[in-house]
Amino acid sequence: MQHLRPNLFIASWTLILLAAGISVGLPGASGLAIAAPLGIAGSLMLIWAISMREEPKGMSDKDISKWTPDADPLPPGAGGSVMFRVDTTLDDPIRTSILCGSCGHLEWYDGRKPPTYTCAGCGLELWEEEE
Repeated sequence: MQHLRPNLFIASWTLILLAAGISVGLPGASGLAIAAPLGIAGSLMLIWAISMREEPKGMSDKDISKWTPDADPLPPGAGGSVMFRVDTTLDDPIRTSILCGSCGHLEWYDGRKPPTYTCAGCGLELWEEEE
């Protein structure tokens, strides 16, 4: 069901406002007999809507395969070190993107993160794994 949470908010507030209007407009027991169930139902519906979590929309396989990180330079890290970003897909085909924070150069590799990497854009060595 799409948009259940927003619809519950709208319906609950409508019931609460309708109950308030009826209780003021129809004095006596008859107004209370109509307004009380409407107000209680609206309050319960509001609590239900508040307690619901919004379902995140998943990305399609096509959108996932087309995704790329923004190729913008990153701010300098602690002590002036160069920041970089490495993203690796979890599903086949496994690809890794490497973003150099110094120059904003973005490069793609087939497979997992390489053990060493020197940026082709600015020539900085971003990492070298020790064995």
